[in-house]
Amino acid sequence: MQQSKKYPRRPPRLQSIFSNMNPLFFITFNTHNRKNILAEPEIHSTFLEFCKNAKMMGMIVGNYVIMPDHIHLYVWCEKESSGLKKWIASMKRKIGKILSDKRIERPHWQEGFFDHILRNSESYIEKSEYISLNPVRAGLCKSKDEWPYEGKINEIYWPEF
Repeated sequence: MQQSKKYPRRPPRLQSIFSNMNPLFFITFNTHNRKNILAEPEIHSTFLEFCKNAKMMGMIVGNYVIMPDHIHLYVWCEKESSGLKKWIASMKRKIGKILSDKRIERPHWQEGFFDHILRNSESYIEKSEYISLNPVRAGLCKSKDEWPYEGKINEIYWPEF
């Protein structure tokens, strides 16, 4: 009888490579069906408040941008922090409550999130530029300084994390 293999939904992290570092992640998560429901003052203030409290879970949030249908941000995690998934899920619930209060139908979020571990300063600079220019590329503003839903919560320098 042939055994069926169970494959994970995502490939596992390369633990041996990343075991001696405090990872800096570039995170992206999207609204369900890419609904344009996020770029507004109340969502922004809720996001900021939530991210300022991230230190309690061993994380620090750096640059971010809130687009109408997705969010990009840097998250630095203490070594061996297993709280990133829980923290993102908690953020989605917190923002989801605001969306529900505004009578925006569920589901609000696409399942999961995309995370990329930054490995060098070029990657950090490239992703920083990507974050800040995202609203310009999307045609939401002419200059990155015009977009009200982006910024930096904490200063994160490469390679000092």
